[in-house]
Amino acid sequence: MQNSDRLPPRDLPRRRSGRHRNPLSFDSWVGTPTLVLAVPAETGTAADGAASGADIGAEMADLVRAYRPEVTIKHGRAGSPDLVEALAGLESREEHPLRGVVVPLVTGPHQPTSEAVDTAVEQAGADVRLTEALGPHPMLAETLHLRLAEAGFVRADRMRLISVVAPGTQMTDGVVVGAVGGDEGISAAGVTAVLLAARLGITVLPADLEDRASLDDAFQQLSTAGCARPVIAPSVVGPEFPAERLDELARHYGARASAPLGAGSTLAKIAALRYAEVLNTLGAEAPPTADEVPAPMGSRHRPEE
Repeated sequence: MQNSDRLPPRDLPRRRSGRHRNPLSFDSWVGTPTLVLAVPAETGTAADGAASGADIGAEMADLVRAYRPEVTIKHGRAGSPDLVEALAGLESREEHPLRGVVVPLVTGPHQPTSEAVDTAVEQAGADVRLTEALGPHPMLAETLHLRLAEAGFVRADRMRLISVVAPGTQMTDGVVVGAVGGDEGISAAGVTAVLLAARLGITVLPADLEDRASLDDAFQQLSTAGCARPVIAPSVVGPEFPAERLDELARHYGARASAPLGAGSTLAKIAALRYAEVLNTLGAEAPPTADEVPAPMGSRHRPEE
């Protein structure tokens, strides 16, 4: 008879060994290079209540610190002196394989931000490596879904292959994922659009917010599909596309627009992952030498007399 007074045995989770035991981990020999968040330059006036580039940088730094408490985290706006200041003091040192990692806070390839970061790195003489953009990444679709839900355009609960649109309501029946950065930006937004469509069960198309022809084509496709309540979901952090232009585009196409992504925990996690990817790559490229590996211990490995 089983003793009911005894507690059931605890099944402790096994910790995976190796460099990939945790996607946020990195090789200890690399150390902790400074993480610099590069906020895209502001291209217009911020809307009422919208966060500025400096505010987004500070908030993102605090959020990323929750994932990287052991790392020094700085931030600066691309094309502004404060990015050069954030990179100051990160000159190459012989005992450090890398002094810093720059994570651009953009959702896809964005040439103006990349060029501004390169210029700032050159001015500061910093030994840093620039990571990929935050997107494409599956978690970007989650953040866009949240922004759409906050505006009341879709339901907040996640549903796959089931329409979340209720007839006669203000919910959208078609979404245009707006990107910046030309063809590469649209390509990244296309991945996000597919994932978002799977979440919402409605038509979702990517388009370049800076190209009227691209937008015309996307809205024409939505109209052909019977969409009557289109919404523009800007896949931008915020500063890289003017708020007033987004409102203008929405009025022009008879659509509504959700808020930019802004600072958030999900984007902070992606930034932390980009940081880890660079360090893990460094570990793979420069493994410890034979002299650095500790000698085996035990009777089977006694030194020869």
